[in-house]
Amino acid sequence: MSIPEIDESPNDQTVLPWWQSPLNLVALFIAVVVLMGGTGFVIGERNVTPRPNSVDIGYLQDMRTHHEQAVEMALIYISKPGTNPIFHLISKEIAFGQAVDIGRMIQLLRQYGKPEANQSGIGMAWMREPVPLDRMPGLSTDTDLESLIAAKGTDADTVFATLMIAHHQGGIHMADYAATHANTSEVKAMAKSNSSSQTGEIAELKQLIAQM
Repeated sequence: MSIPEIDESPNDQTVLPWWQSPLNLVALFIAVVVLMGGTGFVIGERNVTPRPNSVDIGYLQDMRTHHEQAVEMALIYISKPGTNPIFHLISKEIAFGQAVDIGRMIQLLRQYGKPEANQSGIGMAWMREPVPLDRMPGLSTDTDLESLIAAKGTDADTVFATLMIAHHQGGIHMADYAATHANTSEVKAMAKSNSSSQTGEIAELKQLIAQM
C-alpha cells in the first residue's frame, strides 16, 4: 500500500485576526443586539412611562432602520486594513453604541406591543415629514455603500467620514424632534443621547478630515 504524499507547500492564504473578518464582526454585532436587547428590556421595565404616542413608536422604528445602516457602514470600514487608527476607533464606537440602541429599541417596541420595524415603507410620518423609508435624511444610497466597499486606505477614511457625517446629521434631525415631542421618558432620553453623541462624533470626524 502506498502512503499518500503530504503537501508541504506553503499556504498562500493569509489568516486574518478575528476582528478583521467581516463575518466575525457581523456575528459579534448580532450577539450584541441580542444581549443588549435583554438589558434594554430591564431598563425599559424600570424607567419607561406609559402611553407612548406616535412619535415614540415612529422614532423607535425609523431610528432602528437608520442605526442599522450606520452599523453596516462602520463594519465595512472596520474590516479594511491600512486605515486611520482614530477613524477606526470611532467606527468601532459607532458600531457598538448604535447596536446597543437597536437592542433597546426592539425591546421597547415589544413592550408597547408594536411591530419591531416600520412596515409601512414610509418613514418620518410621525414628525410630519413623510418620505420613503430608504430615503430618510442621511441614509446612504447603494452607490454610496459600493464606494465605501471599494475604497482603500486614506480614500476609505474620507469616504467613511463623509458618509457618516451626513448620516449623523439626518439622525440628529429626527432625534431632536423626538426629544421634544415623544411622550415616554425613555424615548425622550434616548433621543437626547443620540443627538448629543452624534453631534460629538460629527465634530471629531470633521476635525480629522481637516487634518488629513
